[in-house]
Amino acid sequence: MKTKQYLHTLAASTIGVALLGTSSLFAEEGHHDHGDHKEHAEHKDDEKAKAGPNGGKIIHSVEPHLEFFVTEDKKIQFTAIEDHGKAIPIADQSISITGGSRANPTRLSFAKQGDVLISDKAFPEGKRLPLVIQIKATPESKTVIERFNLDLSECPTCDYLEYACICGHGAAGHDNHKDHKGHKH
Repeated sequence: MKTKQYLHTLAASTIGVALLGTSSLFAEEGHHDHGDHKEHAEHKDDEKAKAGPNGGKIIHSVEPHLEFFVTEDKKIQFTAIEDHGKAIPIADQSISITGGSRANPTRLSFAKQGDVLISDKAFPEGKRLPLVIQIKATPESKTVIERFNLDLSECPTCDYLEYACICGHGAAGHDNHKDHKGHKH
């Protein structure tokens, strides 16, 4: 009888130590105070709360920031913008985009037209297309890569297309958010 009780105690202790070790592991591997989430979300909201001067998506990973905008003829236009959202002339930036179907990707190159960069051709048909954007702020600078799904659907709650939505229903980046009925866009 004492052996059986000893085995139960040993098993319970082992499980307890394993659970304690697992919770410590999670704490060490990047779990953090929930206040960090709020601060991070507020920073993201500051960055994404505004559309660009033409109603496009602002890319914050480069200086000056760039507005990604789809024109009526489905070409892509990049406008340089200063910190307060005002358009400024494109300087030495170079950009290329690969996107659409993986089996038959579309590659766009850009040329300066006035104060903006315009793609050499229109983007393929479709409402939701994956993009990889390569940006060099200057010929000497390191290439910055941006990836997102170009969602050309109309936002149900603001005046912009989903890729440039500012209303906050897609705070996770608009690529994986759900609409008010629970369906993915």
